[in-house]
Amino acid sequence: MNRSVSLTRLPRALYSSEQVRAIDRHAIEQAGIPGLELMQRAASVVLHAIVKRWPQVRRLVIVCGTGNNGGDGYLVAALAAAQGLNVRVLELGAGDRLGGDALSARQSALAAGIRCEPLRATEGISLESARADTVLVDALLGIGLRGSLRTEYRVAIEWINGCGLPVVAVDVPSGLNSDTGVAVEVVVRAALTVCFIGVKRGLLTADGPDCAGEIVFHDLALPASVLTSDAARAISATRIDVQAVATLLPPRRPASHKGDCGHVLVVGGDVGYGGAALMAAEAAARAGAGTVSLLTRAVHVTAMLSRRPEIMVRAVESPNGDDAELVSQMIARASVVVIGPGLGRTAWSAALLRLVLQETGLRVPLVVDADALNLLAEKRAQLSELSSTGVSGLHRANWILTPHPGEAARLLGCSTAQVQEDRFSAVRRLQQLWGGVCLLKGAGSLLCFAAPTSGAPMSCMESCLELCTEGNPGMASGGMGDVLSGIIGGFVAQGLSLVDSLRCGVCIHGESADLAAAADGERGTLAMDLLPHLRHLVNNGQD
Repeated sequence: MNRSVSLTRLPRALYSSEQVRAIDRHAIEQAGIPGLELMQRAASVVLHAIVKRWPQVRRLVIVCGTGNNGGDGYLVAALAAAQGLNVRVLELGAGDRLGGDALSARQSALAAGIRCEPLRATEGISLESARADTVLVDALLGIGLRGSLRTEYRVAIEWINGCGLPVVAVDVPSGLNSDTGVAVEVVVRAALTVCFIGVKRGLLTADGPDCAGEIVFHDLALPASVLTSDAARAISATRIDVQAVATLLPPRRPASHKGDCGHVLVVGGDVGYGGAALMAAEAAARAGAGTVSLLTRAVHVTAMLSRRPEIMVRAVESPNGDDAELVSQMIARASVVVIGPGLGRTAWSAALLRLVLQETGLRVPLVVDADALNLLAEKRAQLSELSSTGVSGLHRANWILTPHPGEAARLLGCSTAQVQEDRFSAVRRLQQLWGGVCLLKGAGSLLCFAAPTSGAPMSCMESCLELCTEGNPGMASGGMGDVLSGIIGGFVAQGLSLVDSLRCGVCIHGESADLAAAADGERGTLAMDLLPHLRHLVNNGQD
């Protein structure tokens, strides 16, 4: 099954590991559901998912740790044996280290006649790996990972990955941090992950998509009193996809004219980089903007007009001199300015960015991408003087920032590795530092914006996180970010809020890439291949 299609079946609410533990405690302590009963339900869900995915399965190899994740594995073994499957349980750690419900689960497996033997990673399982009817179940760690992996767990995970069997991870692939999505050292590469109670946010970003495979979720039939409790409502992030934004683009009125659909001004395209600015401008037009203008270097004007005559292209060579008035006039007519695609990092680029920041002020919203982000990071000290105009160059409410991890690192003054170590924290820090609405691109792109705290005065704001599950690896090609910035600008021009414009832009951009990949494959997908699908999606449901 296509990964993006499978993800649409997941709930919208995403949780941290501690939040899931709180829901689990509420189910046990407040709803009175014994912990062993929850384990039994989880085991039943896992076995059902295995049989559905691999109907030919006749043999299970189950690797169990010493915590509750291992307890789930023991109960999977007992259920599978009861249904006539051949089951082999391999234990990492002595059985006497188990306690509570996990110990009870192991005793159930032993009572079912299952032999539980130590995992010896030096031994092969050539018999199982030669058979097409065998599946391995990873019940080592789940959300129980703390810090770095102990040597025995690292060796066991390497053994699992090398055994040649399809792997099912119970709740979370072992070795994956369920809060950040980061593979601590080595991580189980699962074909299927069966997730319970709440979807762990780390499955959907950073290394999560590489490790989790298809994700199946089940709430373990928790009663409404648990699912609507304060613990369940305290989510970490919200999953969004193209279905979530389907109602944000209403049909146009029959009497609409181009003035009703806004004016996008794209600023960029230093010498040699005109294609990026043109892609952003064309994407804004295909997203539905009524008018699109482009300020760029003179050398690009003729080629751009030849390619897309519907775009009004003007040359800017002296943003600090003769062309300053032109820039000011164009901004005055714009509904939104998209700055950064192909902007470069020259003196021309910096002068143009400074002029745009001055002229937009609090009146005209901005979409800031690519080299405009890099220049912001470089010029933070110099831009602070803009506060004398009533606008801080460091913090604005009326802009959308769209960095990839490297650009985010420069904006935060840290390394790219530090950004990727906790993408959720990084995008929250971006929004707090720079204001507006922020996007951290990548697998599982993250959106962050400030919203009023429920039940609190309007002055009390909290950071809200959303995670987009659209998109595919075919998007790893040049120009994708330029197209995205243009799409977002097109939605701002049509009157959507900054938050909704970013939501729509990211989800429709990702879905356009999924449609392009479905038609012709992921490898070799180019940014402009998305535009026919973009046009279809922005008109979807308007017949």
